[in-house]
Amino acid sequence: MNRQLVALILGGLLLTVTGCEKKIVRPPASARVMNMMAFAASPQRFIAESHDLEIITLESELQKSWESVVAFCGTIQCEVISSKITTRTGDSAPSGNISLRVAPQDLTKLLAQVQKLGSVAQHTTEREDKTTAVVDTDAKVKNLTSFRDNLRAMLAKPSATVKDLIEIQQQLTETQSELDSETAQRKILANETEKIAVGISFRVEESRGNGGGFAEIRDALRESGSVLGDSTASLITVIVAVIPWLILIVPALWLFAKAWRKRRRNRTVSPPPPPAVP
Repeated sequence: MNRQLVALILGGLLLTVTGCEKKIVRPPASARVMNMMAFAASPQRFIAESHDLEIITLESELQKSWESVVAFCGTIQCEVISSKITTRTGDSAPSGNISLRVAPQDLTKLLAQVQKLGSVAQHTTEREDKTTAVVDTDAKVKNLTSFRDNLRAMLAKPSATVKDLIEIQQQLTETQSELDSETAQRKILANETEKIAVGISFRVEESRGNGGGFAEIRDALRESGSVLGDSTASLITVIVAVIPWLILIVPALWLFAKAWRKRRRNRTVSPPPPPAVP
């Protein structure tokens, strides 16, 4: 059955060269499925592993610890992907972050070095099976490479017509573009499965020994400012809520006060009662 399928494919390619068949035959899906089954039968698994560590260190040691990790990465099979360090600004504490990829055999060395820089507050490990994606990409690369080579061979045939050459060249361009895309994807997968991603974040431990009572006073002043702001905001909210009612309350009070003064004035000017008759 497989020999018949191969014969049909080769026959289609031959007809394309001689001009009897005008449509370029792409790699059959069955061939890709067979390649995937062959790869899947292999016991090798492709696992993407990652580690995230949170290190607590003193503020005075932050810069030194951050630089030591970057320097140590250069002594082993390790690559720094990104790194960042910030200084203290106002209420924001300084911090540092490093993202890197390390070879599996050097992971233990890297973790041992990082643990010397402070206390490990958190260490998270994740693993994801990428075998299916790797197998599928390898199958696509293999079939696209074979199809591209066949198209190049067809271009070299002297019996191909100008129209056939144009169609073959167009198909060759599309195939090469797909092959480049799949090859780039395979490199990404290789980087994820052949190296281990490690993320390191440094968090500063506030020192209680320096500052003493002044540090407490500073914290109290900072908190008092926050309390004052909250109280002012609450007062503004109350005033805004009362303003619509003042339109009714003020005229009512004014009318009440006017009526009260008129009543008292009437009592004052009223004639005295007549004298009693003897």
